[in-house]
Amino acid sequence: MRKFLACVTVLGAVLSLGVGTVASAPPSPDAALINGAGATFPYPIYSKWFDEYHKLHGDLQINYQSIGSGGGIRQLQSGTVDFGASDMPLNDQMLNDFKFKVLHFPTVLGAVVPTYNIPGVSQELKFTPEALAGIYQGKITKWNDGALTSANPGVNLPGEDIVVVHRSDGSGTTFVWTDYLSKVSQDWANKVGKNTSVNWPVGLGGKGNEGVAGLVKQTPNSIGYVELIYAIQNKLPYGSVRNAAGVFVKAELSSVTAAAGSVAKSMPADFRVSITNAPGKAAYPICSFTYLLVPESIPEASKRDAIKEFLHWMLTDGQKDAEPLAYARLPKEVVDKELRAISEIK
Repeated sequence: MRKFLACVTVLGAVLSLGVGTVASAPPSPDAALINGAGATFPYPIYSKWFDEYHKLHGDLQINYQSIGSGGGIRQLQSGTVDFGASDMPLNDQMLNDFKFKVLHFPTVLGAVVPTYNIPGVSQELKFTPEALAGIYQGKITKWNDGALTSANPGVNLPGEDIVVVHRSDGSGTTFVWTDYLSKVSQDWANKVGKNTSVNWPVGLGGKGNEGVAGLVKQTPNSIGYVELIYAIQNKLPYGSVRNAAGVFVKAELSSVTAAAGSVAKSMPADFRVSITNAPGKAAYPICSFTYLLVPESIPEASKRDAIKEFLHWMLTDGQKDAEPLAYARLPKEVVDKELRAISEIK
């Protein structure tokens, strides 16, 4: 059996999360090198995967930089990395901007949650779509606004100003959040829209999921949006959100899986799909697949084979590592389609 070395380069702030294990041994002289960059949303599971994979093999060095989806897309486009990572599927215009064909491979499912820091409030809050859109548009500015108190009877919300926190970098987590807000608020769709970066009406910016989580944790009366594992690891409370069926649902494995169920059997061949505001009483409304972005053509045979072998492992044995890190496994129907799609990499 080949020996394998997985080496992950990460931002120092990410290490403070304490999730995943980073292998940092120096590469052997004959080790193949694969470079990737992109989303912070799936960094904890990617770190775990690279660590587990190196225990099985030893002649490949995988270097992944957790810099945000926007940065990963740009680096893949410029050819400085072998694969990118994004929570946002590339739209037609973005794909046309590449000089080569890019394939999407969903890896896991995750949830983006509204997390908050309100001194004196220990109860779990409920958020309506209207309240979240209003807060991020700067229209709801106090914690005791009627849009919040009506959904949270019995909770003594203070009359303090709401400190809004958002991402400062190009972010797939931001795309998921703004994609959701665009679906539930026509005013948001018209004035702000959805993208990895938007012109925020209000708020403070934090870099990466870890930056937003850190700002919320240290800022009283704040609210932010982060991938679920970042709220859990930072011991931050996060609220339930009223879904398309009118039910307040908290992000957990079952509710994320329920959201994916709406598209599992009808997944498009290129895997580009949005599952925010999914139908169904059990579905958490702010969920997304997250993707590895891989060139269709990889001329170097050893690198091509290594990437294809990792994708196969990730879609099979690797899926068992998702749930302990608060991600949902891919539906079987999606995995089966992806295993066939690996053959498209030439």
